[in-house]
Amino acid sequence: MKHQPFSISRSYGWLMVFLIGLLAVGLSNVSSAHPMPNSVVLLNVHANRIDAEVQIPLSELQAAFGHAVNDSAAHLIDRLGPQLRAYLIQHIRPQSPDGQNWSVSIGKLAVLETQNPINGVYRELMAEVKLVPPIGQVVRQFVFYYDAVLHQVVTHKILVSVRQDWANGLLADNSPAQVGIISLDIVNNRILPLTVSLESGSIWSGFSSMVKLGTKHIAEGTDHLLFLLVLLLPAPLLVTGRSFRRFGWGHFGGVRYSLRHILLIVTAFTIGHSLTLLLGAMEWVRLPSQPVEVLIAVSILVSAIHAARPLFPGREAWVAAGFGLVHGLAFASTLANLQLDAGPMALSILGFNLGIELMQLLIIGLTIPWLMLLSRTPAYRVVRLTGAFLAAIAAIAWVIERITGQPNSLTKGIELVASFTPYGLGVLAVIALLLTWRMKRANQLPA
Repeated sequence: MKHQPFSISRSYGWLMVFLIGLLAVGLSNVSSAHPMPNSVVLLNVHANRIDAEVQIPLSELQAAFGHAVNDSAAHLIDRLGPQLRAYLIQHIRPQSPDGQNWSVSIGKLAVLETQNPINGVYRELMAEVKLVPPIGQVVRQFVFYYDAVLHQVVTHKILVSVRQDWANGLLADNSPAQVGIISLDIVNNRILPLTVSLESGSIWSGFSSMVKLGTKHIAEGTDHLLFLLVLLLPAPLLVTGRSFRRFGWGHFGGVRYSLRHILLIVTAFTIGHSLTLLLGAMEWVRLPSQPVEVLIAVSILVSAIHAARPLFPGREAWVAAGFGLVHGLAFASTLANLQLDAGPMALSILGFNLGIELMQLLIIGLTIPWLMLLSRTPAYRVVRLTGAFLAAIAAIAWVIERITGQPNSLTKGIELVASFTPYGLGVLAVIALLLTWRMKRANQLPA
């Protein structure tokens, strides 16, 4: 068999194919991180209606709408708001399975812009759309006739997903669940509607999802837990001195004293944040998020100073309740943003608060026993002052970040350290047990 001679040009050609392939993959990865020229419909499912958010690329809309919406996007809503609403009403037509038309109304319109390193500025129209079925028709089964842009741009696609469905445990902070894609049927040369059929769900699914959300929220809420734990640092200790200038933290006050003190603080904090969680979630009380977040950081700083030297001895429960009111407002914003109806909202408040309390009690239960053991040893002064110092540094970093709106290296480090909390808890337990064992052998352990 005769072998072909080695060809430099052929090898070079294969090398070029390989490099072009790598470049194509790289470009596809970059572009996947940015919006594609497809429309997106996000459905928020309620008991008797669907609130949808429609996102349409202006570059695609321009070809179908007949106006220069992309080339002249400045003040677009002011100039063409009524025409855009009429266009959307004409091209969004949900129907019940028996053919009855749903009511469609267009709410807020906005133009969103993002920077795309490949194509430059990417603009899209965002529209809030309310879809209401006829009386007696279910909201979870309908035929979605939607052909905005697609009636003129045959390569266009509409991606339809459920962003929030409380009864099925799907919340807006999770990834949307795709329902389907509306596109041109090339074989029949027509646009086929999308049949939407959602599972019925249950109250239990919605309630349990809110319990999980509450546990997740407090587990990831480093600032909320830090405030409470630092306030509990001196709880097992007695106060020395009879005036403010002479106040100091003394020795271990006994198991009964410690447990009573800890229970009062935790209960007061729970009452405080539960009250404003209820008021805030029902939107009876609403404050801007920035001052609330700043006050939460300040509460950590106050509790850190108190852990180092008594500021309000014997009044920790009142302080916990007062700052709990502030923390509850931050909790409430999570629920208020879900925009639930009255029934699901009432159950969500209960489930979310239950989740917060369960996770809070779990973390306290895993931490306090070791702090109580350490508080019976001379080493607890070092533990208390170190904890107070680190909490104060974290609080100051958070105050700066939340006032300026700019993250800093300290807050990033805090989040990194927080991820190692389970290991730190294990080290704390080992130290507490070791020191307790040594003092017990030396008969130096207080009652």
